[in-house]
Amino acid sequence: MNAKEFLRQAIWLDKLINSKLEQLEKLEALAQKTTVELSKEKVSGGNGSTSSMENVVVKIVELKKEINNDIDRLIDIKREISQIISNIDDPSHQLILEMRYVNNRDWEEIAEEIGYDIRWTLKLHGRALKEVDEILKTGH
Repeated sequence: MNAKEFLRQAIWLDKLINSKLEQLEKLEALAQKTTVELSKEKVSGGNGSTSSMENVVVKIVELKKEINNDIDRLIDIKREISQIISNIDDPSHQLILEMRYVNNRDWEEIAEEIGYDIRWTLKLHGRALKEVDEILKTGH
C-alpha cells in the first residue's frame, strides 16, 4: 500500500459512514411512517403489519451496529494516520496531511488556511506523500 492509499483509508471510511447514516435516516423515516399507518388502523391480532415494523426495527438496529463498528475503525485508522504523520519533520507537510486525511478538508480550504495557493499546496502535499512512503517502507 502506498502513502496515498494508506492515508485515504480514513476518507473512504468516513464517506461510507455518511452513506450508512443516510440509509439509517431513511429507515427511521420508514419506521415512523409504518408506526403512523399502524396507529391509524385498529390492530386486532396479527395482520402482518407488525412483522414489517419488526423488520424495519431489526434493520435499524443492525445498521446502527455497523455504523458504530465503522466509527470505531475510523478512530483507529485516524490514530494510526496521525502517528505516521507525526514522524514527518516538516511542520507544513504535517499540517497539510492532517488537514486533508484526518480532518477531511478540501484543497481550497487547506490552501487558504495555510496561506498558500492551491498549486503550491499540492506540491507540498506531493513532497509530504514521499515522506510518508519512506516511513511506511521503514515500518513506521
